[in-house]
Amino acid sequence: MKKNDWKDRLNIVYSTNPDFSYETEDEEEASTPPPAQQRLRVQLDRKNRGGKVVTLVTGFVGNEDDLKELGRLLKSKCGVGGSAKDGEIIVQGDFKQKVLDLLKKEGYTQTKPVG
Repeated sequence: MKKNDWKDRLNIVYSTNPDFSYETEDEEEASTPPPAQQRLRVQLDRKNRGGKVVTLVTGFVGNEDDLKELGRLLKSKCGVGGSAKDGEIIVQGDFKQKVLDLLKKEGYTQTKPVG
């Protein structure tokens, strides 16, 4: 970080302390635990989707890049679209069993179907 970058100090107005040093609070990136320690839940969902069915994978803990990578893998193996954000992966269509098999193959041993 630059010593005198004004963009990082936008909310600081003035300090009378001659030894004042502005420090930013860096958010630590959440580290992703190994696949065997993840507790994922796989379920089918129809709510707020116009009656269309999606396969929903919830319970992912870790950083967004690893979540998106897992979502990309599941979507490509199922040959459909979807999204991965906020700790959940949405795969378009009824692929509950296929997603469970793919997750177990990737080392996610604590996966369980819901509903």
